[in-house]
Amino acid sequence: MTRKAPAEDPGDARLRVSPPKDYAAGIPAVTSSLRHAGTQMGPRRGLLTLLRVNQKDGFDCPGCAWPEPEHRHRAEFCENGAKAVAEEATLRRVTPEFFAEHGLEELAGRSDYWLGQQGRLTHPMYRPAGSDHYRPISWEDAFAVVARELAALDHPDQAAFYTSGRASNEAAFVYQLFARLLGTNNLPDCSNMCHESSGSALVETIGIGKGSVTLEDLHEADLILVVGQNPGTNHPRMLSALERAKRRGARVIAVNPLPEAGLLRFKNPQRPSGIVGGGTQLADLFLQIRLGGDQALFQAFNRLLLEAEDEAPGTVLDTSFIAAHTHGFEACAEHVRKTSWEDVLEATGLSRDEITGAFSEILAAEKTVVCWAMGLTQHRHSVPTIREVVNFLLMRGNIGRPGAGLCPVRGHSNVQGDRTMGIHEKPSEAFLDALGTEFGFAPPRHHGHDVVETIRAMRDGRVKVFVGLGGNLVAAAPDTEVTEQALRRCRLTVQISTKLNRSHAVTGEQALILPCLGRTEADLRPSGPQVVTVEDSMGMVHLSRGRLAPASDHLRSEVAIICGMARAVFSDRNPQMPWEAFEADYDRVRERIARVIPGFEEFNDRVRRPGGFALPHPPRDERRFTTATGRANFTVNPLEFPRVPDGRLLLQTVRSHDQYNTTIYGLDDRYRGIHQGRRVLFVHREDLAARGLADGDLVDIVGEYEDGVERRAPGFRAVAFSTPRGCCAAYFPETNVLVPLDSTATISNTPTSKSVVVRLEPAAGV
Repeated sequence: MTRKAPAEDPGDARLRVSPPKDYAAGIPAVTSSLRHAGTQMGPRRGLLTLLRVNQKDGFDCPGCAWPEPEHRHRAEFCENGAKAVAEEATLRRVTPEFFAEHGLEELAGRSDYWLGQQGRLTHPMYRPAGSDHYRPISWEDAFAVVARELAALDHPDQAAFYTSGRASNEAAFVYQLFARLLGTNNLPDCSNMCHESSGSALVETIGIGKGSVTLEDLHEADLILVVGQNPGTNHPRMLSALERAKRRGARVIAVNPLPEAGLLRFKNPQRPSGIVGGGTQLADLFLQIRLGGDQALFQAFNRLLLEAEDEAPGTVLDTSFIAAHTHGFEACAEHVRKTSWEDVLEATGLSRDEITGAFSEILAAEKTVVCWAMGLTQHRHSVPTIREVVNFLLMRGNIGRPGAGLCPVRGHSNVQGDRTMGIHEKPSEAFLDALGTEFGFAPPRHHGHDVVETIRAMRDGRVKVFVGLGGNLVAAAPDTEVTEQALRRCRLTVQISTKLNRSHAVTGEQALILPCLGRTEADLRPSGPQVVTVEDSMGMVHLSRGRLAPASDHLRSEVAIICGMARAVFSDRNPQMPWEAFEADYDRVRERIARVIPGFEEFNDRVRRPGGFALPHPPRDERRFTTATGRANFTVNPLEFPRVPDGRLLLQTVRSHDQYNTTIYGLDDRYRGIHQGRRVLFVHREDLAARGLADGDLVDIVGEYEDGVERRAPGFRAVAFSTPRGCCAAYFPETNVLVPLDSTATISNTPTSKSVVVRLEPAAGV
């Protein structure tokens, strides 16, 4: 094993395809975890570090936001969690000498995999205007650059402050305070590109933009629908929760265009049966739905519920719950009864027997949970789709009682916590009132820019300074060429980061890289070791304590970096702001959070209890719905689904198994049978034949959108795969270039990365 970073990009020349797997985890997951840990961290250091992941006295995994059970295994991590930890705790370093050797033009031509493999950033770096290289800069001089460029703006809204989900609650709170003191609500975040559709639908229907279940609810459910989600790769510890539910008698229905290994069979490496046995079959039914057909499926389920109630009054719907706690049932029911089976079958690609077979499972279940992820949230009609899911659960009273409810599975550690802390371009009046009262200023009241609006504003010259707290906007955002051009138009781009990524290579006229501590690392201040907090996908808040020595003596924490910028910017105003106190002791930040944000009372005391505490959730806790009507709202959602022109396909972007968001851990997708490459396109064999193509051919994927702009992703290997006819899939960020900036979900403005109309052409030169 070697801890040396690759010197050259491996490319896709060695790409190999094998049959996809029919199970997840098992011995291969253990082997992969240990290999990544040993390669990046060293065997002994790697093992000791992994044993602290997600423990009550350890650090929160920097990967997904899946909650921790009360009784935890000593190895409370998954394969992809091990990869995330290994990448952060790596012994590889990106030093000033590296930047002296590699210019921006060269770095921009490197793959995302190569960039990520170079290791941890060690020094603050500055790219002056006109230079192709970063050079070292002191922290104080870096903060002075930020202050100078912000002071030169004509209006605070010419700055945007982006946030990734990995930021702690404390950093997020201080960050939004900094932006609002400056005078802007331009706080785009990664939620805008993933679960914004969930939040939009849930706030309208149940009064809070978060799921309504706990981990125990999942364990106690009779029926779990896993819709548009691949937990085997994206949230692997969820498989343990599904296995536990199955052992207690639950049934599982998987709804997905692609068969996912983790939902077929799970070999739990923490059980003997997962090592030497056949594992646990998780999905009892698999509905291989067409892309974008989920709204039609749930409308069909809702029509069948109404018809079953007609046949046996008082036995199917929870009429007492509907009468006492909901609004709009009659209008919803009238609309749903008109649902056309012809439309449903066209939209879903399923047979009527498949749908009615699934409905028999629904009818037999008393307690139902619906889980979903990006497969539901990244379509033009995502918000109506999720509203229809809410209708489905409301009809049988499956919100606000044990073993039942809504479960949007967040994809990034603390992405939900960042929103709770006020990272939102459309903050509530109540939040702004509390913030202004606590800190003695008048926060801006006008709405700011989300991610798509920020990219447009940078493109048009209306945003001139971009600050990124974590993340990798260039690789995460849609319409790659437009996004890159937009960032290059800025006067200054600032990236607060742990590792090298594409957003460091695509910069404004000037650029700063401000390297920060990771979750795994000790944060030592004169007042003592500091801890931070995070909120998981189910509203639990808990501590995270890093233990490793920092990757460099020059690193600062996220909180310290933000406070340093704020001191430089506000040196001659707001002298009462406690930036120094915040930086010295994060308890001081938590004291202010407790006075501003409901649910965080006695924050410092409660979060130090083992396991932390649960935030209040009125629909879950007391069946109280803080909506405009004061009740849970049934909605009327005219049926929408993509209709694709003849000869075209509908593309969804997906992750590989060696990937988390824009971080590429390796070049394999073991579960789908892809090895040593990423430029692959999964297509039904008959769709290939209809285009005169065969399995293994090289193709260019050409995006088609109403703006008439041709977007092309060249040189993909076609892989015959089990997908619905007319649908295909490829990895992001390689195919983000095909997602138009202006193709977004209604209401939420989330990019439509799961429904891109494309045509295939033989690769140029083939």
